[in-house]
Formats: sequence, C-alpha cells, structure tokens
Amino acid sequence: MENFTNETIDTTQLPKFEEVLFSKLDSKYFKVVIINLVLIIGLLILAPILFSVLKPEVFSGRIWFILGVVEPILFALIIGFSILGFRKKEFAFREHDVLFRHGVIALNTTIIPYNRIQHVALHEGMVSRYFGLAKIQIFTAGGSSSDMEIPGIEKEQAENIKQLVMGKIQKQL
Repeated sequence: MENFTNETIDTTQLPKFEEVLFSKLDSKYFKVVIINLVLIIGLLILAPILFSVLKPEVFSGRIWFILGVVEPILFALIIGFSILGFRKKEFAFREHDVLFRHGVIALNTTIIPYNRIQHVALHEGMVSRYFGLAKIQIFTAGGSSSDMEIPGIEKEQAENIKQLVMGKIQKQL
C-alpha cells in the first residue's frame, strides 16, 4: 500500500497564464461584428415603426419621445461594447490546454485542458463565411452547448486548429 502524501504547493511557482502569448482575432472579424450590429439595430429600429403602423393607438407622442431618447443611448452602448469586446478577445493553444480571454468590464480567461475536451466543431456563419472566417467550438463533458467559442479565425487556420485539438483528444484516449 502506498503512503498517502498531501504536500503544500508553492503557488508562487505555478506557471502564469497571463504570460502566455495570446493571438488576436482576425481583423476581418471586425467587419462581421459591424455587419451583425447593423442588422440587429436595423431590426430594432424597424420593429417600433412596423408596430406603430399596425397598432397606431398604442403609440403616443410620449412613447416616440422615449424611443427617440432611449434607443440611441442603447444603440451607442451596444456599439461601444461590441467594439471593445472585439478588441479584448484573444486565444492561445498550448501543449496541454487551450485558453480564451474576453470581456469588457471584467476580463475573463477560460482554460480548458485537452483531456477534458469531448468534441470540437468548426462553424461558419453566413456573414463570417463571406469573409473566409470560422468559429471554433469546444465541448467538454456534461453540456449540450459549447464550453468555449473562439470566433473570427481564418477558415484555414480554424481547420488546422480543429485538427490539432482532435489529435490531442485522440492521444488522451
């Protein structure tokens, strides 16, 4: 029978993920973000107009004033956070894990070891496909949605990353 040990770990000697060289998203992805924003904001502008045509009795002068003040502020916030969010998204693939950093108000870093990954998928949205970009989705056990999504990667690079991760998964088995 082996002797059980439970030594204290010196946490000051642990590797620091903050020192990892992160890769930025492809600059073309910024265009994807802007196009998606234009589509969303366009729908948010058209919805009240269409609703006012179909149900004019609901829309008084006060509601139009609120929409005229609140919507532009909301749109400015959405645009600002989207632009900042694009700039803050970074990723890295290391020997034993994958890292993704994102966030505007709070910076979040997700680290998933390869031995926890169950599945990896490559997804191309309609707008992203036009610019030759894809999104890597990484799934771990126990969930139906992806645990990590890294958008804005050139399609060829995304395919290479998918193959890399699939190879790491196979080595774990």
